[in-house]
Amino acid sequence: MNMEMFDLTVIWAFIIGFGLMMYVLMDGFDLGLGILYPFAPDEDARDVMMNSVAPIWDGNETWLVLSGAGLLGAFPLVYSVFLPALYIGVFLMLAGLIFRGVAFELRFKSKRNRHWWNRAFCWGSAIAAFAQGAVVGAYIQGFPVENFAYVGGAFDWLTPFTILTGFGLMAGYALLGATWLILKSEGHIQDWAYKITPMLLALVLLVFGIISVWTPFVNPLVWERWFGNIQLIWIFPFLAMACAFIVYRSVQKRREAAPFLATIGIYLFTYLGLIVSKWPIIVPPNYTLWDAASAPESQLFLLVGFVFIIPIVLTYTAWAYWVFRGKVRVGEGYH
Repeated sequence: MNMEMFDLTVIWAFIIGFGLMMYVLMDGFDLGLGILYPFAPDEDARDVMMNSVAPIWDGNETWLVLSGAGLLGAFPLVYSVFLPALYIGVFLMLAGLIFRGVAFELRFKSKRNRHWWNRAFCWGSAIAAFAQGAVVGAYIQGFPVENFAYVGGAFDWLTPFTILTGFGLMAGYALLGATWLILKSEGHIQDWAYKITPMLLALVLLVFGIISVWTPFVNPLVWERWFGNIQLIWIFPFLAMACAFIVYRSVQKRREAAPFLATIGIYLFTYLGLIVSKWPIIVPPNYTLWDAASAPESQLFLLVGFVFIIPIVLTYTAWAYWVFRGKVRVGEGYH
């Protein structure tokens, strides 16, 4: 095979972008359930919320591992800049994921101290979601880089803009969690999920609207990309708003699958809008995919492994979701 026919850097950009999108969608709803945990109507509802994701949550995080490994092998400059710049944010995200993972297993085994594991699940989910949103905000605003090295401080990533993006992702994950609960629950738990979904949708649209207005002032490249001339790029916010309308109408009609699928659509089109806003910049404000890429030989070697791994992960994921399909009822579940 003549690999000169292909741009391995672009192929790897699509692979990593796909992996990150899969992680956001698949781990987003169980992080969202953790954020909603304190507001659940009762302990039975919390049992159902956790049981609905207990068989699949650790498989969801496989996509984060794959994306991280691919990023290190294919774009080492990203690691050399992002880790020093976002060390504290990444540490908070991992700490939150660890607390949440421990709570998954120990909450069902503990009777007297279950309330502590409820808090661990909630706070772990909230901290992980906020950190992820803040990291995205830091990526949008860019990093001070000289000679391919980060030259800023440890807290330069934490700004009013990244705090807003952190809370924005928390709201988005909560919406994803609520619509997942509509799909997987019934009775008074499902009624509660139907009730809170329109409020969460309004909050998401408000926060994302503020972020959209603020972003061009944070990064001039985004302003040029969106307002320099009329382009098809505007199709993405239009489709995202169409999905938001579908969420609202489907909740009114008490449909079960449509709210969750439409919320996935909101994330997908917002994500694509972010990509086209920055393409081909991968280390903002100046370094492109090709500046950050490893040697073609390294990319090719790693690609061979991923060609085998990704279909296996996709097959396992589809099988797991199929096996654990259907409603989760009070008193029943994985545990």
